[in-house]
Amino acid sequence: MCRQRPPYTCCTIVVNCSENRKKRRANNRCFGSRIAETSGLHNVICCGIICEVLESAGARVVPVKVNQSHQEYERLFNSINGVLFPGGGVNLTTSGYAEAARVFYNLALKANSEGDYFPVWGTCLGFEELTYLTSGKFLLSHTNTTGVALPLVFTKDSRNSRLFRNFPADILEALASEPLTENSHQWSLTMESYNKSEELRMFYKVLTTNFDGKVEFVSTMEAYKFPFYGTQWHPEKNPFEWTRPYIPHSPNAVKATFFMADFFVNEARKSSHQFPSKEEESEALIYQYNATYTGEKSAFEQIYLF
Repeated sequence: MCRQRPPYTCCTIVVNCSENRKKRRANNRCFGSRIAETSGLHNVICCGIICEVLESAGARVVPVKVNQSHQEYERLFNSINGVLFPGGGVNLTTSGYAEAARVFYNLALKANSEGDYFPVWGTCLGFEELTYLTSGKFLLSHTNTTGVALPLVFTKDSRNSRLFRNFPADILEALASEPLTENSHQWSLTMESYNKSEELRMFYKVLTTNFDGKVEFVSTMEAYKFPFYGTQWHPEKNPFEWTRPYIPHSPNAVKATFFMADFFVNEARKSSHQFPSKEEESEALIYQYNATYTGEKSAFEQIYLF
């Protein structure tokens, strides 16, 4: 799980992007939202930077609350274009985050199997949640990866991957040679555990790995047959998060973030889901809430309180 343990965790969803609601051409109005854990003071709390990253690629954000009914989640699923499970620090099996992720994961499996394109992304805790949802087992191991930036070790499968194949050569070179990926997790999927899990081997291909000095772990993966992606590292932090000294802010670090965001939002543009009405769409947006600055006392610059 991620090192920082806020009193919440969120799930970000990228939603309907079409400019023409009657005659769909390209999805150019994207949205994102988050599922959050309840706390003693607020029903839902969300970290703000993932919203900013998605918005920078042309998406908009919609918050998704935990402890909602399956019917409510399914209605939202049919209105949005993709889902992102972000980082945090909650239980992968029993938390509200885990339940919401399970519902959206299963809905996405069904939709994609029926030709209804719907991308899924997991970051840090979200990556770990994907490994659990796919395998049905807790396969993570403790690693020394709490607060460190690392270069990626690309596998041969990364060359023709959907995620990296259109990245500029200089950005791929920088990702491989410079410490551009911020890691804040105590748990990892080791390559040994991945190789022993038939469920994971058959579903995901490993695009990058990293070492903590003792073991090799999976840092980026994508599904073979589904538009499902996971990073154990945090692509979103580089441009916007200044609360920790180990977060990279170099030009290449910032560029890498935006290429990752651009890829996922473009995946979301392939989805044909949309809200039933413009009014319902507007009411769902994160714009209904105010971001709160928490940089002096939190690992996050901004959070949303619901």
